[in-house]
Amino acid sequence: MKRKIVSIDKEKCNGCGICITACHEGALELIDGKATLVSDIYCDGFGDCLPGCPMDAINIIERDAEEYDDDAVQERIRKKNLTKSKDIFDFTPFGCPSTKVEMNKKNNSKKVEVQDKEERETALAQWPCQIKLVPPNAPFFRDAELLIAADCTAFAYRDMHNIMEGKITLIGCPKLDSVDYSEKLSAILENNKIKSIKVVRMEVPCCGGLVEAVKRAMLKSEKVVPWETITIGTDGRII
Repeated sequence: MKRKIVSIDKEKCNGCGICITACHEGALELIDGKATLVSDIYCDGFGDCLPGCPMDAINIIERDAEEYDDDAVQERIRKKNLTKSKDIFDFTPFGCPSTKVEMNKKNNSKKVEVQDKEERETALAQWPCQIKLVPPNAPFFRDAELLIAADCTAFAYRDMHNIMEGKITLIGCPKLDSVDYSEKLSAILENNKIKSIKVVRMEVPCCGGLVEAVKRAMLKSEKVVPWETITIGTDGRII
């Protein structure tokens, strides 16, 4: 039968996994680092996976496809949710690495006496700090060094404020924010003299959306500045 169904451009796909999390039916999986439709019967064609894709690699097309099978979808979800191990549990029906639950193997049985009780100053130099909220012509962007960080990094890496020191910090989550960060970042580059950009991301695939947004922003604005990426592991260490 001819119906609407998802189509993925493998050349554009960067394997971030955002679409996989967005698909409630579990129709998509990462295969060889690319989002892949595993079976026509799992795709309802409604396109929940479209909005979050940072690479514009997903479209809904009309083609001959097997009929959507809700019973098969529910059985697939049930089987996926039964997959567990001792320390790692994956409660999503599609196995996105970003939503995998892990317990870091640390000894939490002993209480650690805090010696340094002196209140420490924040390294946050400006407000707002959310990419979505900050105005691109804000005065603090003049001659600034930018730090663009994934939301989770501040909680995963204990010395995050050392990295933030002397920089204008912008934060966001490409998995949860349904916006194209490259538009705002491009406007910031166009309206200001930015000295450098440092991206701090988690090791999970969806954080790659931040890196891609910075690259696209420099291309759009035609302003290429020195930049680097720091990756934080889910165990809180710099990779």
